[in-house]
Amino acid sequence: MDYFNNHKRLYLTALSLFLFLTIMVAIRPALTNQKNNGLLPGYELPSDDEVAGKALYISNGCVACHTQQVRNVAMDQTWGSRPGLPADYAGIHREDFWRNTATLMGTERTGPDLTDIGNRQPSKDWHLLHLYQPRAVVKESIMPAFPWLFTEKDRVERGDTEIQVPEAFRNGIKGKIIATKEALQLLAYIKSLKQIKLYEKPVKVDFLYKGKISAKGAAADAGSDEGQVLYATNCQSCHQSNGEGLKGAFPPLKGSPIVLNDNPELYINIIMKGYDAREEYGVMPPVGTNANLTAEQVTAIIGHERSSWGNKGRKISVAEVRKIMDLVKAGK
Repeated sequence: MDYFNNHKRLYLTALSLFLFLTIMVAIRPALTNQKNNGLLPGYELPSDDEVAGKALYISNGCVACHTQQVRNVAMDQTWGSRPGLPADYAGIHREDFWRNTATLMGTERTGPDLTDIGNRQPSKDWHLLHLYQPRAVVKESIMPAFPWLFTEKDRVERGDTEIQVPEAFRNGIKGKIIATKEALQLLAYIKSLKQIKLYEKPVKVDFLYKGKISAKGAAADAGSDEGQVLYATNCQSCHQSNGEGLKGAFPPLKGSPIVLNDNPELYINIIMKGYDAREEYGVMPPVGTNANLTAEQVTAIIGHERSSWGNKGRKISVAEVRKIMDLVKAGK
């Protein structure tokens, strides 16, 4: 009972517990995320107008109804070309020591997800009219209008951006409706929301491989040109030419325990059927199936991967690969 009667001891105990939980639940995971995730290829730093537009996006309450996260579920496929990755948000840094920068992933989807709206709807005129009066472009929209982001003028001056508003939505305005600087900044931010494209379905180019890959598996020899070409065509866009992958997006093949495992069953299964490594990495498509890779071609690819970037795995034969591929096709 003396413990509970000592207010100093109780206070210090509560403070210690709070600091411990803060470090373990907030600070440590944040530092780990920064270490494990890097900028994706093609990422562009936001312009001053886009930064200002983001602040307007927050202040006008857009975050309450729109998400910016594409989940790995069928219903989200309409919002982006792929599920979101931690690396998608790696370019978002603190404003200063005291202030963090919101990722704006959102928690409610009253309106559509905006992760890829810059690609889905690139029209400047559409967005400005949508901001002025949403029901002018989407009849059933429940989004509020933002007329205070626009001004009325008798004539259009140099540098002005006029929007063409249907008569039914002009509310008696006879002059020109001009987008303010704030409207254009918000537009710049919205149009900047574009999901970086990471991979495409491989296109099989027969003339690159025809007559090169031996039925005896010679293509799987260390340093073979065939394995290198096949890797470049089917795997390199994600795992990179150096085999180190992309932080927060695609795992490294260099030093990978899956690549170097003496039992290649899981390795080949991933090539043929793809792999979902969430939460750590993006979803790998079934590259081998999509590209109709033969046992000889798969052997060439894994031969290249197991003998490159310092990897030293045992040689896998075509017969061994074919046996596992047959099991994969049979669903076993």
